[in-house]
Amino acid sequence: MNWRESSISKNSEQCNQKLSAEQTKQKLSQNIVENERIFKIMFQDCSDVVFRELTINEKNKLLMIYVDGMIDTETFVSNVLKPLIYEGVPQGLGAIDSIAFMCEQKLFSVMQITKLSEFEATAEHILKGSIAILADGEDAACLANIRQIETRSIEESSAEPTLRGARESFTENLRTNTSLIRRRITTPKLKMKSVTIGTLTKTDVVIAYIEGVVQPQLLEEIEYRVSQIETKAILESGYIEESIEDSHFTPFPQMLNSERPDVISAGLLEGKVAILTDCTPFALLVPMTFWTGLHAPDDYYERALYVFMTRLLRFIFICLGVISSALYIALTNYHQEMVPTKLMISIASLRENAPFPTVIEVFMMEVIFEGLREAGIRLPRTIGPLVSIVGALVIGEAAVSAGIISAPIVIVVSFAGIASFIVPRYRFGFPLRMLRFPLLFLSGMFGLFGLAAGMIAILIHLTRLSPFGTPYLTPVAPLVNGWLKDWLARSPRKLTKSKSD
Repeated sequence: MNWRESSISKNSEQCNQKLSAEQTKQKLSQNIVENERIFKIMFQDCSDVVFRELTINEKNKLLMIYVDGMIDTETFVSNVLKPLIYEGVPQGLGAIDSIAFMCEQKLFSVMQITKLSEFEATAEHILKGSIAILADGEDAACLANIRQIETRSIEESSAEPTLRGARESFTENLRTNTSLIRRRITTPKLKMKSVTIGTLTKTDVVIAYIEGVVQPQLLEEIEYRVSQIETKAILESGYIEESIEDSHFTPFPQMLNSERPDVISAGLLEGKVAILTDCTPFALLVPMTFWTGLHAPDDYYERALYVFMTRLLRFIFICLGVISSALYIALTNYHQEMVPTKLMISIASLRENAPFPTVIEVFMMEVIFEGLREAGIRLPRTIGPLVSIVGALVIGEAAVSAGIISAPIVIVVSFAGIASFIVPRYRFGFPLRMLRFPLLFLSGMFGLFGLAAGMIAILIHLTRLSPFGTPYLTPVAPLVNGWLKDWLARSPRKLTKSKSD
């Protein structure tokens, strides 16, 4: 047989094996050899799946299937393997002396033991870290959950740093994340419903809420949207976020993502719903409002007077960061009479030899600044901040020295960039940075009238945005009683209920 004939024969054999895989939807048979053959077809070319045969008392033949690296080997040997080798299948326990009976009676010293009789369900449990035990003459598999996957330890959040508060953040382990929330809210009213999403990934997702606090309509809507997700894979919570959000064409996030368990716990106490996804440290909090993106976690750990001053400074810088570049263009191009004479003369003298219009200069510097910011994020941590800071200084100084960009442009764009860093939620800073560009062109074409029209359009969009039935500008628009208690200022806890009351 030549190479071509052997290749055709090999491909034909593989096709037959794939056709045999249709039996995976059937139930296990009492023939352990047949069961092993089907499982080997299912796990074909899966080198990490281990098939281990064992004979007890020279008559009971067992087959154990597990994924190497996903089970606790010590627990498997001491609690499953040794009892079977040295004690065997217990006798005299009734009419059934079998592995399935041992599972039903919890005779293994492993806490989580289930019994399944379908190939597909058994394979799914094996891939999630269980070990399947099959016995000859039995049409059921005993599955012991002794999952052990290497994960990183609980560390301080790098995306949401705070000066005061817990130094814990979520990890990629779903049960670790749920325990961090459960430790903070120790009440049986805290409910956590589990669902599985993804036809290929079979990702575990938990919907958490507090019974009696959450609005039933909100919970029902979230559960419905999550149940309607049809996809092959869920690799991160962002997959779920994009699948259940109301509008895909708004720059403003409609769900808060956080890796801090205290932030998620505080949201649950407010009546919101949390969505936790396996294999990611970022949980979703639904719904989100505009003001949530401007409030920092440690606003609720510091004294109310400090919080008022900090929030006031934060709101001022955020507003200036959005409109400063556009305002500079409008004033210098169309409304010079609104600028002090000496300042306008200074700006005009510096722009005397500028080769580009003000709009083009500002746009170029904004794009360069955003590029440097993105480069600083993507580069390794050791050199990322250095490149972004030094790059901005070097490029800005070189552009001014070469006469390509005027010095006031560098100052204005740098101020706008620094102001955007004050947003406590990094992800919420994206829409504020994106909106600067349309405001630039509106100001360049129509001056302050264009800037005002752009700001009005943004406000109209925000008032129309209502994720999951909650107005985005709540509690300011619509006005809610007691809205001043936690907006720009936060009332002292002694005078009013706290955020978590």
